[in-house]
Formats: sequence, structure tokens, C-alpha cells
Amino acid sequence: QVQLVESGGGLVQAGGSLRLSCAASGLTFSTYTMGWFRQAPGKEREFVTAISWSGGSTHYADSVKGRFTISRDNAKNTVYLEMNSLKPEDTAVYHCAAGYARSSLRIRQGDAYNYWGQGTQVTVSS
Repeated sequence: QVQLVESGGGLVQAGGSLRLSCAASGLTFSTYTMGWFRQAPGKEREFVTAISWSGGSTHYADSVKGRFTISRDNAKNTVYLEMNSLKPEDTAVYHCAAGYARSSLRIRQGDAYNYWGQGTQVTVSS
């Protein structure tokens, strides 16, 4: 049974930082592209960032480029999201996802991912 479990969310002031983790089990983690998506209240889910199976390729939404960093540790079956210079508009539930997307277009699309975590809440106060 595949499980993706996010952690590290919380309440932070604008300009602050958080580090999210997503621990995976029940799958061959090192073969999967891993992505982070977020969904704010009343809004559609949106792509945040993704990392290739090897960690050699990363992709970011324009809204987070230069502030967020995705990384992975295949030995620990874990993907991370380092979030700096947080803004109130970053407030959302953040979900990690696993899939086999490879192209730069498909890697940004939620339906390219097979497995999803329950999410962790990130709240940025102004």
C-alpha cells in the first residue's frame, strides 16, 4: 500500500521559512517523479514544484521560483520543500505527489501523478 505522509507545516509570519517533508512508503521511490501542489480555500489546486527521479531536474511555478527549493533523498524515501521569504498568498494545504511524468509540461499537471498525500497546512500571516 502506497503512503505519502507530509509534515512540517504550520503558522509562520510573512518573510519566514518552513521546511516540508514527504515520507513515502510502499513504492519504489527512486523511480518516481515527486511533486508538490497546493490548494488554498476556494481556489483550484496548483502546481508548486517537482523533481525528477534522480534529483537532477527540478521545475518551479513562477510564483515560487527563487524562494522555494525542492530536494529529495532516495535513501530515505523522502522529498523536501524548503520555503523561504513566505508570503500570505502562499497560505494553502500542501500536498506531495508521486508519478511517472517526465516532460516539463506533464510534470506540472496533477493528473500525471498516481499517488497523493493528505496534505499539510501552511499558514502565512501578514
